[in-house]
Amino acid sequence: MPQKYPPLSPRDVIEILVAHGFSLEHFVGSHAQYESVREGKSYKVTVKTNVDEFNDFLIKSMIRQSGLTREDFYSATKSTAKKINTGYKKP
Repeated sequence: MPQKYPPLSPRDVIEILVAHGFSLEHFVGSHAQYESVREGKSYKVTVKTNVDEFNDFLIKSMIRQSGLTREDFYSATKSTAKKINTGYKKP
């Protein structure tokens, strides 16, 4: 059965956020915070940068923080769109 949230690296997440108009607000230690204002509402996403891949829980949390749907989040870049369109199976 395909995973609901295919794995993403911090680089993947940052590329997704930038593609959706987020910009780096600040960076403290190993955490970067990206912000975007859409339709008068502010969205802030915290990205832990010192991990290889995020687990389902953290990916779901970042998607929620971004105010995007799972499909919009993953489809932001070609490389992440492939992960969701091909169906990821956990090794």
